[in-house]
Amino acid sequence: MAYWLFKSEPSAWSWDQQVAKGDEGEEWGGVRNYQARNFMREMKVGDKGFFYHSREGLEVVGIVEVCAEAHPDSTTDDDRWECVDIKAIEPVPNPVSMKDIKANPKLEDMVLVKNSRLSVQPVTEDEWKEVRRMAGLKS
Repeated sequence: MAYWLFKSEPSAWSWDQQVAKGDEGEEWGGVRNYQARNFMREMKVGDKGFFYHSREGLEVVGIVEVCAEAHPDSTTDDDRWECVDIKAIEPVPNPVSMKDIKANPKLEDMVLVKNSRLSVQPVTEDEWKEVRRMAGLKS
């Protein structure tokens, strides 16, 4: 299993909207960055991810799971763009802010810290466990 982080501005797509989609999940479409697209191509059903509110909040607010592997992005007719579907698994009891992530030496190499603009990014197993711990979840 691999771990990921999905960033969304809550005004565009929020955690509450993701939760409302239920087990059906939602296409993580509209991504127009080759590196992020390539990460989605690597994802497998069952991979887990953090749902991160960007711009407003700047914090990890939930846990998601990949429920459909890479497929054509329905938001464009351009066949270069693909996306996965994700579903909400659980909210985090204590949202983990970017400030807290940056302050944690165990997370200093996290992609979120090094390249905060990338909308879909990998998370190492150690980073996954540490952010879950900070969020009040068991690893």
